[in-house]
Amino acid sequence: MVLPCLNEAESLPGVLALIPDGYRALVVDNNSTDATAEVARRCGAQVVEESRPGYGAAVHAGMVAAATPIVAVLDGDGSMDPRELPKLVDEVDRGADMAVGRRRPLPGARWPWHARLGNQVVCWRLRTKHRIGVHDIAPMRVARRDAVIGLGVADRRSGYPLELLVRAAAAGWVVVEHDIAYGLRTGGKSKVSGSVRGSVVAVLDFWKVIS
Repeated sequence: MVLPCLNEAESLPGVLALIPDGYRALVVDNNSTDATAEVARRCGAQVVEESRPGYGAAVHAGMVAAATPIVAVLDGDGSMDPRELPKLVDEVDRGADMAVGRRRPLPGARWPWHARLGNQVVCWRLRTKHRIGVHDIAPMRVARRDAVIGLGVADRRSGYPLELLVRAAAAGWVVVEHDIAYGLRTGGKSKVSGSVRGSVVAVLDFWKVIS
């Protein structure tokens, strides 16, 4: 399980404590200025350092470093529950090329309007232009490691998960979507949805991929 992290020392212990039996955590520290790496090691996770900034750079580094044939990717902010991963892994075991989570906010969870709107617009474009039936940009996903690397996703910023879906669609992948619970962050601040500027930058990155 790959967790791309930037300053997630506060939330990581809770996330790592919920990892299902048999799963191995690989935390990619993407230039954190807090104790993310130290906390991850203390909690038993493998740590990979990635100096190139960007979500895509961190995820790619984790995929390359992973030693398992099936790899899950999950944010380290505590907003999603790792115990939901087995149902996605089961889909891949049954033949899906990739299984992704569609966030469903829990009562009291805040999903800023600008992030929610951008997500909806981009996913509409994915469904209409690329014919892939997803409704979220999949911050939780499971796929076979070698197949993901083989897609050749080039984006190293916030556009990575969208380019992954676009390339998966072009390759004819079977992508299965499951609802997952989406709660409050348990620490830190979102680098994308935490501000209007972050959301706009992400949407612009996304639009370049799907235009």
